[in-house]
Amino acid sequence: MGFLTGGPYYNLIGRTGNNVGRRVRGKNVFSMRPHKSTKPPTEAQLEVRTKFGLMISWLSWISPLVEVGFQEHDQSESAMNACFSYNFKNAITGVSPNFRINFPKVMYSKGKLSPAFDPEVVAAIAQGLEFNWTAELGSGVGTLTDMATVMTYNPTKDRFVIMTSAAPRSALTYTLTLPGDYGGDTIHCYISFVSVDGKMASNSTYIGAMILP
Repeated sequence: MGFLTGGPYYNLIGRTGNNVGRRVRGKNVFSMRPHKSTKPPTEAQLEVRTKFGLMISWLSWISPLVEVGFQEHDQSESAMNACFSYNFKNAITGVSPNFRINFPKVMYSKGKLSPAFDPEVVAAIAQGLEFNWTAELGSGVGTLTDMATVMTYNPTKDRFVIMTSAAPRSALTYTLTLPGDYGGDTIHCYISFVSVDGKMASNSTYIGAMILP
């Protein structure tokens, strides 16, 4: 069902009969309902669909981080669309049909705030990872009160462990406790910063992969 917000066919949102109304880049677009194609998809189309599904499925688990991390996006698109577009182009590797996420290239946050400077991650307590960084403001934007977000992904378990507002930039360290069944698994580690008021975010940084003992 379509809904009119003005006169006939003005701001028609949704479908009515064979007509479809939608907003594209701030403009009202009115078109005929597309017909389903009877042609089998090409190899290129199948590859795009596979990549699309792979990336959107992975990003959907960290959508709260994306909403904050990609808030500086074109107003004609959502934060998730901006994040998806970047990672679809830059963070998928492999040969069809065996595509996979290129973890070092992934960015869940992209902004003007200074990123983590000289970050590292080391094994700490049992099933824990210690994230360390220095106090420098690489881009000159930010303060020591900026809050760190740390994220890990375990591809073996297909599981994320995330801590937002983990520690202020001035703390220079944060220890993240991981599930007890992570022993022997490879863990991909990321860090980013968000201003205290939540209005600015830094680029996320891939620190590296750790194999837990």
